[in-house]
Amino acid sequence: MNLPERVGNRIRELRKAKGWTQEQLAEAAGLHYSYIGGVERGDRNISLETLEKIVTGLNVPAAEIFKFEEDTEYRRAMDEHMTLMNTLEAKDLRALTRANQDIIEHFIIAKAGDT
Repeated sequence: MNLPERVGNRIRELRKAKGWTQEQLAEAAGLHYSYIGGVERGDRNISLETLEKIVTGLNVPAAEIFKFEEDTEYRRAMDEHMTLMNTLEAKDLRALTRANQDIIEHFIIAKAGDT
């Protein structure tokens, strides 16, 4: 799979994690929905300006577009989590991070007790 196809697949994954259609992403990015379809299929060799519009429309860090993971179930769960986190203000994100740390510690301790 070439880079445009991998980027297109990643854009599709991020869009679906938001529960959006191609039309909704196109509107958020200021592009035509058929163009988004071409990007997702890897048919379009997009410019950095267009990539910036898509990243802005998705409200994700640009680096997320280039995170190619093989474990799609894991990636889908992370994408959904990141989508939710991107809606928070910094103070709320810090509070959520502290809560997540406590929860993860609990899972680690519980898992260690199972062995």
